[in-house]
Amino acid sequence: MNLKDKTIVITGGAQGLGKAMALRLAKTGVKLALVDRNPETLEQTVQAIRALDIEVRGYTANVADEAEVEQLFAAIAGDFGAVHGLINNAGIIRDSLLIKVKDGEITGKMPLADWQSVIDVNLTGVFLCGREAATHMVRQGQGGCIINISSISRKGNIGQTNYTAAKAGVAAMSVTWAKELARYGIRVAGIAPGFIRTEMTGSMKPEVIERVEKTVPLGRMGDPDEIAGAVQFILENDYYSGRILEVDGALRL
Repeated sequence: MNLKDKTIVITGGAQGLGKAMALRLAKTGVKLALVDRNPETLEQTVQAIRALDIEVRGYTANVADEAEVEQLFAAIAGDFGAVHGLINNAGIIRDSLLIKVKDGEITGKMPLADWQSVIDVNLTGVFLCGREAATHMVRQGQGGCIINISSISRKGNIGQTNYTAAKAGVAAMSVTWAKELARYGIRVAGIAPGFIRTEMTGSMKPEVIERVEKTVPLGRMGDPDEIAGAVQFILENDYYSGRILEVDGALRL
């Protein structure tokens, strides 16, 4: 895909990986629709992109709400005239062990609310946004590309039953959609990041960060722009579809 003047939607686009993706893609001359739930941070990112002389709009929406997502993509298509690409990046974590045990006694369980909130945003949100993006792409008849952000945690990670289940589902949906939507010229792929330096990991204690980095063969966390580079590669490579690209410094959980 030649990205110049193409409309790319990024969910979770106000900060972290989403902001890095927006900043990198801005250099290619795209038009950007950034979606987030935090209007203040979203406006700051929109202004930063606009300063680069890029057409950009911000949209506040809950990606786990069907009606809001339908309205969101209708608004984007109306504002920009088309939807050419979607990066399903929005996500949350609510980490907890399945059960907590001390001296043979159960002291806690993963709350159902924590399970459901992660599934709602990280899996259902990807489904809804992917469905609506594909709907508009098919109607336009110009093809397109959908990139879903999974995680190497999809293989199983202690303390992340909810997150692991969601990210495994995201990877499976990506392959399924690639097969279903290829006939319409729509490519679908996933990216599975390892540990990346974002606001989320930045809140970890220094000793925890040091311990994490020691587990990565390359000896460091990834930079958000390195994930953004993977996004650009997939968008621009018209033969890449149906695969999950792991960007994890050879960690492979």
